[in-house]
Amino acid sequence: MHDAKRVEIIIEAVMERQLLIALNDAGVNGYTILPVSGGSGQSGQWTREGQIGRGSGMIAVICLIRPERLDALLAAAFAVVERQIGVVSVSDAKVLRAERF
Repeated sequence: MHDAKRVEIIIEAVMERQLLIALNDAGVNGYTILPVSGGSGQSGQWTREGQIGRGSGMIAVICLIRPERLDALLAAAFAVVERQIGVVSVSDAKVLRAERF
């Protein structure tokens, strides 16, 4: 097992393209995108049906990367997220095949 970082970015779906461009520019080419059906935060509870923001809800972008690549990913993500509704979290992870990250 090899050390890695798991980065989860929750952001408005309308910002997906801009976020992925920023991540790709930072050298991050592996990620998973999931729809977010609802949640609760600073503004209270919301659901996809209630549509927050100006888009069609929220998405979660999940990346597993080598620890030394974390700063570049965070800088790229923050450049997009700082002006939008969104959350970025980082946790430690272990991966089986380090060469894929």
